[in-house]
Amino acid sequence: MSRQKRRRSHNFGYYIHEGFRGIFSHGFMSAAAIIIIAACLLITGSFSLVALNIEHNLDQLMAENEFLAYVDENLDEADARALEGSIAAVGNVAEVTFISREEAKETYLKDIQADDALYANLPDSVLRHRFSIRVDDISLLSDTISQVRQIGGIADISAALDVANGFVTLRNVVTIVAIGIVVVLLVISLFIVSNAIKLATLSREGEIAIMKMCGATNGFIRMPFVYEGVVLGLASALIAFACQWGLYALLIQAVETSTKMHLVAILPFEGLAPWVACIFGGVGLIVGVVGSLVTIRKYLRV
Repeated sequence: MSRQKRRRSHNFGYYIHEGFRGIFSHGFMSAAAIIIIAACLLITGSFSLVALNIEHNLDQLMAENEFLAYVDENLDEADARALEGSIAAVGNVAEVTFISREEAKETYLKDIQADDALYANLPDSVLRHRFSIRVDDISLLSDTISQVRQIGGIADISAALDVANGFVTLRNVVTIVAIGIVVVLLVISLFIVSNAIKLATLSREGEIAIMKMCGATNGFIRMPFVYEGVVLGLASALIAFACQWGLYALLIQAVETSTKMHLVAILPFEGLAPWVACIFGGVGLIVGVVGSLVTIRKYLRV
């Protein structure tokens, strides 16, 4: 092994040793930092997962959202069907389904659970041919309706615009609130790590000054504190991930056993776990390192 490699190996061992020494020398504050950072990650992760599931359910509801375009009653079935190409060519239209008068009558009678004998003589002509239209982006539903309405042969439109706009508003609110909470909790985590590192630096302020006077570089002095921040951050991420998995399992169990939430679809945690682990680990690492660097910086100005 070359001299330079031995030196790097020695420095690495020193950094690890000093990093753990800083953690254990202020055990209470370090434990508090780990618990609080883990709590911040857990709260952030829980809210983000709830927001993700809300978004998933909203997407499913919006995918099923459709509107009806009624054909002019003077057009026969062949002419009505010929309008399908024009409707499909409208931007934002994902799917177009033609519904004849006969099919509309059958659906209507089925929905109201009507007596077949009572409505046996109801003529199909009382209903119109129509198209069921599903859109790609529900936020553009109003513009899409306006374009379909302008097609010759379309007499009327039936759409739940209020419901569609409600979906869009709810999705936007959930996204904004989730981002706001994530930002606030990250700031809190940085503050906690900074205080934990600050205790370690206060007790070693004299040592740092001596090392500076002896010619130690800022990087050499800084690294043990960086490793301390890394350990604090990763330990917090590991604890938060384990707790998150348990809480999510309880959520799934509660939804599956509830008779009032059987329509709610919960994403399986197995598919989310790699992302949650990477995000928790990355955030914990960043919070620990940044908190250490910000705190130690002023102590290096000797």
